Formats: sequence, structure tokens, C-alpha cells
Amino acid sequence: MRKLLPLIGTPSGSHPGGRSAMTCRFRCGDACFHEVPNTSSNEYVGDVIAGALSRRSMMRAAAVVTVAAAGAGAVGVAQAPQAGAVPAGTVPADAAAEAARRKHKGARGLRFAPVAPNTTDAVTVPEGYRQNVVIRWGEPILRGAPAFDPEKQTAKAQAGQFGYNCDFLALLPLPGERNRQLLVANHEYTDEVLMFRGYDAANPTREQAEIAWAAHGLSAVVVEEDRKTGKLTAVSRHQLNRRVTATTEFRLTGPVAGSDLVKTSADPSGTKVLGTLNNCSGGVTPWGTTLHGEENFNQYFANSSRASDKRYGIGTGASERKWERFDKRFDVAQEPNEVHRFGYVVELDPYDPTSTPRKHTALGRFKHEGATVRLTADGRPVVYTGDDERFDYFYKFVGSKRMRHGSGRAVREHNLSLLDEGTLYVAKLTGDSPAIEIDGTGKLPNDGEFDGSGEWIPLATATADGAVSHVDGMSADEVFVFARLAGDKVGATKMDRPEDIEPNPVTGKVYVALTNNSNRGVGSNAKADEANPRNANKHGHVLELTERWNRPESTRFAWSLFLVAGDPDDPATYFAGFPKEGVSPISCPDNVAFDPYGNLWISTDGAQLGSHDGLFGVATRGERRGELKQFLTVPKGAETCGPIIQDRRVLVAVQHPGEIDGASVEKPASTWPDGPGKYVRPAVVAVWRADGCDIGV
Repeated sequence: MRKLLPLIGTPSGSHPGGRSAMTCRFRCGDACFHEVPNTSSNEYVGDVIAGALSRRSMMRAAAVVTVAAAGAGAVGVAQAPQAGAVPAGTVPADAAAEAARRKHKGARGLRFAPVAPNTTDAVTVPEGYRQNVVIRWGEPILRGAPAFDPEKQTAKAQAGQFGYNCDFLALLPLPGERNRQLLVANHEYTDEVLMFRGYDAANPTREQAEIAWAAHGLSAVVVEEDRKTGKLTAVSRHQLNRRVTATTEFRLTGPVAGSDLVKTSADPSGTKVLGTLNNCSGGVTPWGTTLHGEENFNQYFANSSRASDKRYGIGTGASERKWERFDKRFDVAQEPNEVHRFGYVVELDPYDPTSTPRKHTALGRFKHEGATVRLTADGRPVVYTGDDERFDYFYKFVGSKRMRHGSGRAVREHNLSLLDEGTLYVAKLTGDSPAIEIDGTGKLPNDGEFDGSGEWIPLATATADGAVSHVDGMSADEVFVFARLAGDKVGATKMDRPEDIEPNPVTGKVYVALTNNSNRGVGSNAKADEANPRNANKHGHVLELTERWNRPESTRFAWSLFLVAGDPDDPATYFAGFPKEGVSPISCPDNVAFDPYGNLWISTDGAQLGSHDGLFGVATRGERRGELKQFLTVPKGAETCGPIIQDRRVLVAVQHPGEIDGASVEKPASTWPDGPGKYVRPAVVAVWRADGCDIGV
């Protein structure tokens, strides 16, 4: 591995947003150190409301829950030789756990003793909770796949094993199979320096490249619950288990399918794509499929010279992994349209392991963090998705076809086409205070809060008979393939890395995680406005949107601050008006999810407060609205991903553990989950209450 040198203007060993240089290299191709792709003059939105003290906060003083000593009894699992299982004696007796819950009352679903910020090389959970590793990178899931041997890896073996760097997770029911569910996981990217002993970044081998292709993509694997202990384990070689990789065949569907913009020498029809790359977050559809967002796809492609590619962050030289040496489709100079076939929302039918996954072009091409679905009153899908880049936008797709109910093949095929027809919109936000009142420090404007209105601007509409552009000077094909350029033209609002966007299933309000943007207000970059009152936003924030009449198909919405992340002692932080002495510190919100009570759960990526990343729960309504509590932390170098909050279980994907500058197989920075002498391995972890009762009640 080549030595990574500190970058000018950046603390040694870190990149903007708290990620290590290694993370930036392998996950997003050093996006933070490239020129900002969006050079349009559109209004910029970011931390949005950086530190507002709501007028409601005084009314909630009585609801304060002190967090200072919250983590004293938290349970951590580090270097566990038995799949991360909790060592005997570390979980307190039920009586002690019940006492802790009484001491730390909160909103229903959040009644647990918060975990204190820490830097333990472990998954640390609240007292009274237990955990286990469900499945790790390399574990065999398909028939014929061998046991994992990190010193004898092959592409053929990896294609039958659980992939690398798990991110989005979905748990689906398995009717007729008691105590079993179907787990679907994204495999976002590969850390070759942590996968291969003696890896030479300047001269990777073909076998290493092909192993990495097989380690990307998706996994579907049946998991089984032990009802006595709460432990969740993978069922290897089940008939529904499946691997989708960077070489699996996909259907390109929707308005761009067959367009000249996506035809290649290998696919002159423009309808067949090999593989999916950099799947980040995703969603579960009401018709029983899963959605997966292709995010930082730009980093895999080399040798571009086009302005349209520059807008997507595609480089002019060699790629980090050098895949273009082994397959010309990754060389833009040789296959200029191949890159136009990535950056979409992927749909998988996990109940049919023989089905061909789809890439839905009607949802636009950009760095999709994920995609979440809400139905209109008449059964049409509305999909929310963010473009994870500094100063880029978030979008909504409103379908025109209604979902059908049933399980027959015709119904299934109809529902798989729902995301091919409809209108793609981009968001524009407007504040309601004079610009002179926004000084960049997070000081409240005279009306006492940062809020405003917004509109969804139509970009293009796809129908069964064709597609129509709503953007002057761009054809419909161009709008869908170059959605970023379309957003520039219509004046969409620039955001601070829009990541996960999810509607609350209880209230219908929509929450947008904006991870960070330390470039705001720096040099010629856009400065603070009402939606971005803090310059140099390194901690991120969460926006709350309310669609007009609470109808997801509306073209108007109201927005307001819900949370501005950072140290609660910092006056430029805000927790929906809840007294800040009663919340956990949080930095860099990334993925979001909801529990059955409508509480928002937030996982973090690149926390800037000296603690490892973690998972947090926060009440969204009632007298405890804004009370945020940390539920767990992840090991050294790891990111918390893919949270699933069930009645009795929480699942997280522990992505890129040990991803610290200078780390390698020979010099590991973490020994999670299997202990010293073993390869560090990304994995899925399940957490449950020791007494078997529901989470947080």
C-alpha cells in the first residue's frame, strides 16, 4: 500500500466530514478534494438552520433527561472470538436493566439508558441489551460456495459469499417459514488494502479486480431467529439466497431504455447492463421488492474529457482501482456511454432468485443515496431520493400507475413497472426571513426560527408512449441521464450532501438527512442563507418537510429545522426545541429509519466530535419531540449503516471497520469482529433486549 500523505488544509489523518483519507479514496473517489461539480449559481441550502433555539424549548424544560452519565453501564463487544457474541456476565440482570429504564424514561420506543460517546473498538449497546454478528463478509450463502479463507480468495468463491462493506439492509417476511426472514443487503464498495495481503494500489492484479467485482452488489440471505435468546443467524444455501454482483445482468427500463445515450459496443440495444456499483442506501416497496441507490459510481470510470462527466465527478485520468486495465467498459475514452448506465435506482425482486434486476431511468441519474416509497391515496408510488454531493439536490418521483394487490405473476410484473412512468421533480426551498437577518453564525432571525416554503419543480414526465421534457433546451432523454444539469437549469436549491430521505409512516412528514459540507462559505462557494445559517457546516443537520395537505403528490411543501447536529454545548446546535442538556451529541447524520412509534432513528458517518459513529433515536412529536438518545456505537474506523428498527430487534450494518489511514492487512487498525490475528470484516449486527421485551419500552 502506498503511503497516504496529509492533505493541505486538512488535519493529518482526516478528510472533510471526518472520513479518513482511505475512506475517501475507496468509497467516493476523494470527492471532497475534487472541484465542486455544481458550479451553477442556484441558491444554496445546507445545515439549514444551524442552531436555532425554538420558542418551544422553555415549555419542555421539565422533560429533561440528563445524559452526562448515561453510558456508564453500556455493553461493548470487542475482539470477540465467537462471532461478536456478548461475553458471559457483561449483561446486567433483568432487575438492573429495569432500574436503568426507570431512570432513563423517554418517549415510547426510546426508553433505554443512552450509550456515552466512546472510542471502543466494539459495537457498544445500552445496558440490558445483547447483540450478535448475523453475517460477515465472505461467509458462504450459495450452494457450492466454500468457507471463507482470506488467504485463498477467488472471484468464483466471492460470487457465492456475502459481499463486502454492507450498507442498506431490509428484512422481509417469509410466510410459511417460522422464525425466519429474508435479509437483503447492499455492498457499497471494496477496501482492497484491507482485503488483500500485500496489495499494490499501483499494480492490482486481474484476480483482485474480479474478486472486487464479485464483492460489490447485493446479497439476499435467509436469517433465522433463536426465540430463546434473540440471536439472529444466517441460513446458508437457502433456495432464496442470492448474490448480485458487478457482472450480473440488469434490465435498463423506463424512458432512457434504448436511447442512443446508453448504447454501447457490447449492448447496441441500450437495454442490457452488466452489474451495479456503489449501492448505498435504499428502500422497501409496498409491493414487496427492494430499491437500491447507485451512489459514487463516478470513481470506477477513467479517462473522461467531457463537461457532462465533470458535472458528475468523473476523472480525466486513471481510476483508483484501475479496473479499466481489465475491462474497457470502465474506460470512458473507449466506451463513452457505459458511464451513462450507472447512477440509477435499482429494483430487486428478492422472492424470485431467477429474476433480472432493473435499473429505473425515470428516477434520474445522479449519486442516489437511496430511495424510499410512499403511496398516494389512490395507490400511486412516490419515491424520495437524494443526490449525495456537496451543493447538490434532492428529488421526488410521482408515479402515474396504481399498485395492484395480489401475488400472481401478472400482478408482480405490473408492480415492477410502476417506477417507469411518472414525473421526476427537484426541490427548491425558500426562506421566510430577510437575507440581512442571516449572518452565518446560526443566530436566529427576528421571527424566532429558520423555516420557509418549497416547491417541487417538474423536470420530465415518462409515459407508456414516450417522455416529455419540462426543461428548456434539454430533451427528455437528456433530462433523465443528466438530471444534475436539469436541476441546475431550473434553479433547484443546493444542499449539503442530501443523503437518506424518508417519510414518517405515522405522521407523513418527510425527513432529509444532510450529512455535512465544510465548504459552505469557503472561498467562492455559496454562503449562509436561511436554510444554511452556519458557514463551514461540518456536523450536518436534518430537515423536516410537510407536503401540502400531507399529500405526497403535492407540488408545494413547508420546511423547517428539525435538528442541527453538533455538540449540544455549542449554541449553533438545535434539537427541535428540546432542552440541549438532555440530549446526546451527534455529528454527520446519514441514514434514517423509523420505529413503530414514529421515532426517527439516525445513523452517522464521519462524526466530528471525537467519538465513533453510532445510531441515535429521536422523538418526532409530543412533549419529548427533539429528545435524542444514542443507542449504540460502532468499532474503530467504521460507519453505522442500514438501520432497521423492529419491535424486538435493531439491525445495523457495520461498514468499513478499521478503515483508518495507513491501515492494511499487515497493520490492522481494528480487530473487530473476530479478534487479533484475523482479518477485519464488515458485518451485520443484531441487537435485542436481554429480557425479550420490545425495544425501548
